[in-house]
Amino acid sequence: MSRASTQVDNSPQPPGFLATPAAGIQKGRGLLVLHAWWGLNETIKTLCRRLAAEGFVVFAPDLYRGKIATTIKDAETLGGQLDQNAAQAKSDIADAVTYLSGRADLTGPELGVVGLSLGAYYALALSNADPDRVRAVVVFYGTGHADYSRSKAAYLGHFGENDDFEPASNVRSLESTLRAAGRPVTVHTYPGTGHWFLEQDRPDAYNEAAAKLAWERTVAFLREELPRS
Repeated sequence: MSRASTQVDNSPQPPGFLATPAAGIQKGRGLLVLHAWWGLNETIKTLCRRLAAEGFVVFAPDLYRGKIATTIKDAETLGGQLDQNAAQAKSDIADAVTYLSGRADLTGPELGVVGLSLGAYYALALSNADPDRVRAVVVFYGTGHADYSRSKAAYLGHFGENDDFEPASNVRSLESTLRAAGRPVTVHTYPGTGHWFLEQDRPDAYNEAAAKLAWERTVAFLREELPRS
């Protein structure tokens, strides 16, 4: 059973949600989770708990500072505001990385990052901005534009076959750019799915079979790229 916390010994915690492998245990591989444009909702917190149960120390920064969207209209507004202040968002993520690195008694400096939709863009950017710490990146239905020339990470991508928000051309571009930078990358496309197929609180999009397979692939990838010492 994982444990969430808003207290970090004597260290201040940035706005966000922490889940650890078990109560009182702070040792494990570090994993950052970057939320979709809905915000740090219960779906993301549940994802963090599940990853913690797999042995990771997980932290999800609250990039919206307490705001949560339940409709696409509200999510577009919050996501747009975040993008307009992308420098602050990246600074908040950098603070979260520092916090996570200090919180866990990690086996090494390497961390993993999981980004969903809007969070995928920031996860990809982080891998190029902090190459010495980010060694594994998992993105769900989200892409980003960079040259990735500084990255040292391996990448895993999960995308819907019929995604109005993230067309196949974007996915192909991301994959080719990562390969051109010499980065190992695996991309999976899930038939019959669209955006948000992982998220159970989106009943119009959630696909149980695809979500299960993507989860299994994600855990296997993270365990391989972030091995215990």
